[in-house]
Amino acid sequence: MELVFSDEALAIVVPIAAYWVYSGMYMALGHSMDEYRLHPREEERSKNLVPKRDVVKGVLLQQLLQAAVAAAIFTLGGESTATAAGEAPQRTTWATCLTVAMQIAVGMAVLDGWQYAWHRCMHLNKFLYRHVHSWHHRLVVPYAFGAQYNHPVEGLLLDTVGGALAFLASGMSPRVSIFFFTLCTVKGVDDHCGLWLPGNPRAGRYNFSQPFFVTWDKVFGTHMPYVVEHRPQGGLHVRPMEALS
Repeated sequence: MELVFSDEALAIVVPIAAYWVYSGMYMALGHSMDEYRLHPREEERSKNLVPKRDVVKGVLLQQLLQAAVAAAIFTLGGESTATAAGEAPQRTTWATCLTVAMQIAVGMAVLDGWQYAWHRCMHLNKFLYRHVHSWHHRLVVPYAFGAQYNHPVEGLLLDTVGGALAFLASGMSPRVSIFFFTLCTVKGVDDHCGLWLPGNPRAGRYNFSQPFFVTWDKVFGTHMPYVVEHRPQGGLHVRPMEALS
């Protein structure tokens, strides 16, 4: 029996599956990664303000909302496209490497700009920080599968609406969006895994920019350089360079 999956369905399912598989890989590595930890392991239990089961529930709620919004956008966007198992995808003139690269670049710029603006606003506005963004910082010591743990309002504004704007503004197809949003997911998990891994281009905890680059922090003068140091008791520690003077 021939299996047929629409690009739209894959664009919804693949990033969610990638989130749990990729974050699960981090968690499975466990103690073998302790030398790269930014916080001692015991602080994960003593400092975090929300249990892991609530984090899982919060992430699943956000992903359900994202899936519903994505399904609505694809439904309103027109005819579904399907890829059959064993059938080579039909080549089209727009799907050149240059076009796809430009679409992904536009998507990155739009998503980075949108999330920078809201992330900065939620830190500077006391009401928004206290009632919305503080949910995310309940994970004082972050870990991989807590990357998308947010207040539902923040999840809607930053991730769901931001992702929809990036998709629509870039003109990417559902098929291209599979790769784009999976890349967003992997980058988000990397940034919240609580580890400093060699060669991992993280945006940095002292900047508002997310998920990709620190461009908007540099444009608006909020960029803060930082250094990563070894703790005397083992592991690593991130400090802003201003604190070293």
